[in-house]
Amino acid sequence: MDVKSIESLARLMKETGLTGLEYSQDGVSLKLERQGAAAPAAPAAASPFISAPVEPEPAPKSGSLVLSPTVGVFYAAPSPESKPFVEVGDRVRQGDTLCIIEAMKMMNEIPAEVDGTVAEICVGNGQVVEYNQPLFRITQN
Repeated sequence: MDVKSIESLARLMKETGLTGLEYSQDGVSLKLERQGAAAPAAPAAASPFISAPVEPEPAPKSGSLVLSPTVGVFYAAPSPESKPFVEVGDRVRQGDTLCIIEAMKMMNEIPAEVDGTVAEICVGNGQVVEYNQPLFRITQN
């Protein structure tokens, strides 16, 4: 594996929002990790790992988080021409569809787990999400 391939993988991670990637080819294994803003890549001979400084945790916000049940692609609407399932400020009831996560060509509807108001949408349409990544914050009222 050459430096250009590693740079391509790191660029792909940044563009898709992935924070970790493991890759093996022809007996060579590579593990890339990133947290927050990207750090300058280390020279290829130094280490096969790319990392960044850890950002401080934000202050806690009230409400219930809806977490991604799987790795996949977040879709805010049922189709590109449709309006989003929910927007910030919308009232939702338990069981209402909030979004779709596409995983392995399967479209998984993600329901609201509580009644309340959508206070925050934590990811963007078309963004790759990880298991247990916050998708929404819903305040109960």
